Amino acid sequence: MSHFDMLVKLYNLNYDLSFIDNLKLKGINIRKPIAPEKSVVLNWIKDTFAQAWADEAEAAFMNNPKSIFIATKDNKIIGFACYDATMLNFFGPTGVCQSARGLGIGKALLKACMIDMKLKGYAYAIIGAVGPAEFYEKAVGATKIEDSWPGAYRDLLKK
Repeated sequence: MSHFDMLVKLYNLNYDLSFIDNLKLKGINIRKPIAPEKSVVLNWIKDTFAQAWADEAEAAFMNNPKSIFIATKDNKIIGFACYDATMLNFFGPTGVCQSARGLGIGKALLKACMIDMKLKGYAYAIIGAVGPAEFYEKAVGATKIEDSWPGAYRDLLKK
């Protein structure tokens, strides 16, 4: 599998937040978690995806303000997205549970993070180690950064 990073021009994004209201009509909430939810969120990420992603999400929890969003339905977490976790100006990790995919939750979490980054003053965002490049191209106009792998992940320690 070939990895690469992608670049998003945040100054081209609009501030349209209707995606949050549209999901709310389906009973899905997009929001930042609060401190007492930290262990619930991190355990869910670890159990659903990977310990490394939970570690990155923990870093996003520790930022002030937090740089993590969650999607919930029926008072249960079904997705998450972070930025400024692995590296400053980097989006990710992000994930939606298998049973909730295809509802626009991943795109909503991505857009929430991108708008938050834009409001913080970033002109660009980097999406690290991209999997679904076409998704990011369509959702936020991301473009491939040539020769970007392994880049920031060059000396990553592994078990």
